[in-house]
Amino acid sequence: MAVLSDPDARPSRGGRPRDPSRDGVIRAAILRLLADVGYGALTMDAVASEAGVGKATIYRRWRTKEELVVDTVSELNAELAGPPDTGSLEGDLRGLLRAMVALVNGPAGAATQALLSSMQHQPALAQAFREGPFTVWQQAFHQVWARAEGRGELPTGLVGTPVTDAVGAPLTQRWLAGGQVVDDAYADAVVDLVALPLLRAHGAKV
Repeated sequence: MAVLSDPDARPSRGGRPRDPSRDGVIRAAILRLLADVGYGALTMDAVASEAGVGKATIYRRWRTKEELVVDTVSELNAELAGPPDTGSLEGDLRGLLRAMVALVNGPAGAATQALLSSMQHQPALAQAFREGPFTVWQQAFHQVWARAEGRGELPTGLVGTPVTDAVGAPLTQRWLAGGQVVDDAYADAVVDLVALPLLRAHGAKV
């Protein structure tokens, strides 16, 4: 992974061992700052101040700003990793899309939008998104599809085609490209007007 030249970078100085209990506080501070000032203006010292920790606490975890952001990005959307099993494909899709709505409207979503322009010039950030949030989203959908196949609601061979790929596309497009409001009502409309009719047209029993 290429490491950017960062005026905030400095080698770890050792000292006290890392305290895992502070990780969540620091990551939350990183997301808030990314949303407020963007990647370019983000500094390690600002993260320490926002999180209310000493600078040494930050530098024990990350050597550079790039490492800090890439690591945080890679952890985004972890709550989608185990979508709830409602007992039906319709219920699973509705729950998953609503969970996505909650994420994109929270600090993780704001930070993601702030990073979009930077990702064009920072391959490591783009890779972190592919291997972090986007992979988690894909895995969550795959879990939903696999359960539906097991229940006999979804015919085999449909997963990975444009049919299943299209289910989450309206929400992400509206959020990332359109800049429009994404809420639970919109998520439900995607299920009712896009997902269910499309799946039924291709043999799904929903």
